[in-house]
Amino acid sequence: MDDDQLHLAGTQDVSRLTFTLGKISLIDIFDNNTYANDPRTQFMNWAFVANEAWDYPADSLGYTTGFAAELYQPQWTLRYGFFQVPRSSNGLAQDQRYLAAWGMVTELERRYTIRNHPGVLRFLVYLNRAHMGSYQDAINNFNQGGSIDITQTRANRFKYGFGLNWEQEITENIGVFSRLGWSDGHTESWAYSDVDRTASLGLSVKGAPWHRPDDTFGLAGVVNAISPVHQQFFADGGTGILGGDGTLNYGWEKALETYYDFKLWKTVHAALDYQFITDPAFNRDRGPISVFGARLHWEF
Repeated sequence: MDDDQLHLAGTQDVSRLTFTLGKISLIDIFDNNTYANDPRTQFMNWAFVANEAWDYPADSLGYTTGFAAELYQPQWTLRYGFFQVPRSSNGLAQDQRYLAAWGMVTELERRYTIRNHPGVLRFLVYLNRAHMGSYQDAINNFNQGGSIDITQTRANRFKYGFGLNWEQEITENIGVFSRLGWSDGHTESWAYSDVDRTASLGLSVKGAPWHRPDDTFGLAGVVNAISPVHQQFFADGGTGILGGDGTLNYGWEKALETYYDFKLWKTVHAALDYQFITDPAFNRDRGPISVFGARLHWEF
């Protein structure tokens, strides 16, 4: 094992059990991807950091308290986690009702090789229970002359979904990746994003061919969607974590991102990033948007 933020350098058994308990970021354990997982060194858009259809338990800073268990075997890994959820949508405080509010996730990872090039396929299932609102109840209140405010419909509800995560090395310096995600889309977005359906595809290239082995070029695209009842909620004026502006001319949200991360000195990297987004927040009356970014990353 290489030395990094989560591991000490050394040797570990291939077949092993790993337990994690404490305040953590779930995407350090679940839904990993070699080419698209860490905004400090790779893509910056949330869609490429984790599966946006997974409303993964986290406070507004991205952390939560809980427990994870992992069973490693030579060609596969099985993971399970049980975690606290926020007390309010995208809130900082955690819900202390441990038996009434929680998030569970299970992931099966299968590793393989094609002509000595490694690949990984991960299948994720999640189930959350929290004091969440109902899109349909909010719509019904609105149609009866009341408010579209979803906070008035909050009750103990379940939310569930699935995710598929794939990565494949093509050559020593080129890899591709993809994520697919689906959630039931009936209950209020609680922790991560307003997305109910997502599909992404990307490419990562190391700079060895142009004599820059520690540089990385990335290019990826994503399409996001929301459920029909979620669409109606936004059309009636509802708001979510990031979406909703009082009206909706619905369209799939689409984003393209490219970056170049280059080594400046030993543990210092810099990156230039560009994103092009059409129909942001699922609204054809918004955008397109260009987002220019830069990053300086120093590890010590």
